[in-house]
Amino acid sequence: MKMPKITYNSPVTLTFTIAALAATLAGMITGGRSTLLLFSVYRTSLLNPMLYLRLFTYVLGHSGMAHFMGNFTIILLVGPMLEEKYGSKRLVLMILTTALITGIISIIFFPGTAFLGASGVAFMMILLSSYANSRSGEIPLTLIFVAVLYLGSEIINGIFVSDDISQLGHIIGGLCGGFFGWLICNKKSAVL
Repeated sequence: MKMPKITYNSPVTLTFTIAALAATLAGMITGGRSTLLLFSVYRTSLLNPMLYLRLFTYVLGHSGMAHFMGNFTIILLVGPMLEEKYGSKRLVLMILTTALITGIISIIFFPGTAFLGASGVAFMMILLSSYANSRSGEIPLTLIFVAVLYLGSEIINGIFVSDDISQLGHIIGGLCGGFFGWLICNKKSAVL
């Protein structure tokens, strides 16, 4: 019996996961110093070049393994299907766009807070996956259910729960995923 070959089947999803795992482990080893320096986004001088790097790298940093596992369980479940359906280049563009939009909004509205983690990207993927089998001119009922369940609970938690979780990041990520799905489904974007 021949052993099955292990393949790097979803290069974007797997590379993102490995990079985030390395960033999370580095943060644990350095007592959080590398996380604050490289893998968190927060308001700083517009002249600081690290601000622009961190607008993308904060999605790699996590506060610990539980935080990492919560985000990447979803990303590893949904990412390969999205990468196969939409392509690796398009998925990278959606991840980077979601990170940038969520990072900018976070530092504008919460200037004294450092944000980190891939939960906005995970929520983008959740909403985007709802469009996987839809056609132009249709709004999938699964999208409506996912939006109500996931985003609705984040809105409620944002209003009534005081914790260290960025519900705004989840909501923005979900809105990005819904928007990307709509754009791709309706073939209105040459970029996506």
